[in-house]
Amino acid sequence: MRLSKRLSHIEPFYVMECAKAASELARSPVCDASQGGRPMIFLNIGEPDFTAPALVQEAAQRAIRDGNTQYTDAIGLQPLRERIARWYAQRFGLDIAPERIVVTAGASAALQLACLALIDPGDEVLLPDPSYPCNRHFVAAADGVAVLVPTGPADRFQLNAAAVLQAWNAKTRGVLLASPSNPTGTSIDPAEMGRIVDAVRARGGFTIVDEIYLGLSYDERYGDSALRHGDDVISVNSFSKYFNMTGWRLGWLVVPESLVTSVEKLAQNLFICPSAIAQHAAMACFEPDSLAEYERRRQAFRARRDFLVPALNALGLTVPVEPDGAFFAWADCSAHAAHLPGGSWDWTFDLMRRAQVAMTPGRDFGRHEPSRYVRLSYANSMTQLQQAMDRLKQAL
Repeated sequence: MRLSKRLSHIEPFYVMECAKAASELARSPVCDASQGGRPMIFLNIGEPDFTAPALVQEAAQRAIRDGNTQYTDAIGLQPLRERIARWYAQRFGLDIAPERIVVTAGASAALQLACLALIDPGDEVLLPDPSYPCNRHFVAAADGVAVLVPTGPADRFQLNAAAVLQAWNAKTRGVLLASPSNPTGTSIDPAEMGRIVDAVRARGGFTIVDEIYLGLSYDERYGDSALRHGDDVISVNSFSKYFNMTGWRLGWLVVPESLVTSVEKLAQNLFICPSAIAQHAAMACFEPDSLAEYERRRQAFRARRDFLVPALNALGLTVPVEPDGAFFAWADCSAHAAHLPGGSWDWTFDLMRRAQVAMTPGRDFGRHEPSRYVRLSYANSMTQLQQAMDRLKQAL
């Protein structure tokens, strides 16, 4: 059977390959307490250990009980779009019309819809290196070309306007950013974001910003939405991270009003609609009790960060830029892994076997020094994080 050429531009998702290996090892005798083993500690997957709050769960049960399980509009329930708009007003002081909000089957569907609506074959899109691997694959799936622009600690592992202008050429169509970012947990300074948007706008391009971790910001300097920089900015968001609804597969786009009809046409054909049950449940995310719970959880994530980063630094796993959002630490393991042929890849699997701590090597996230870095997720309990650091200290 002949496969499509675009598959050659889609690399394996190494995050999930490492997760599979960790899960297999977790079922082996080395992790079996009855045989003297230690259970695996998973610091590799970006999934909150919190689940949806009680009001959200009750709303889902109520939707099923009342039969609110049929197709919705392709761009989502109007009451949910209105509640998302009010959240932008309350949280960020932004006036976002509900008509500009498109509810999607997860942020992945949002990114796919945005890329399919804007990218033609051969169009180049600038992304920072490192960045979340699926973002560049959404570009490739639209037959575009993802151009990874190397970044480092001096740039907070983010693009800036100067880098965008230097990389821009006749084939460049736009930029795909993430703030806060996976894997680094760093954000783009709002003033710099404004300069990037201005530079892209002046060249007739698009700016897509992945903001799925926006609610999980810990520094007031960075905790603002890129939507503040103009109605032409496209924002991708999700109910998975801040709202703790990962498996519910629900997200949204904020797009210019002129783009809604085109995105709706794509959504109708590709997805029919997002999950009706998840949409009815998500409306309860914006109840005062739910929002208060999310803020308590955000502070818990912050406390975990404040423990983990100094602990990693003390182990020689230097975190060159403190994460200001999300729940990831991007640590330099070269002091321990430089002698290994595969760098962080080999070192990660070695530590998985010796310390029973799973983390993610840098290979997935780009081509600029991937063997130097590992990503650790602190979306796990403080007890688990403390045990993991004790094990790493012993192993190292």
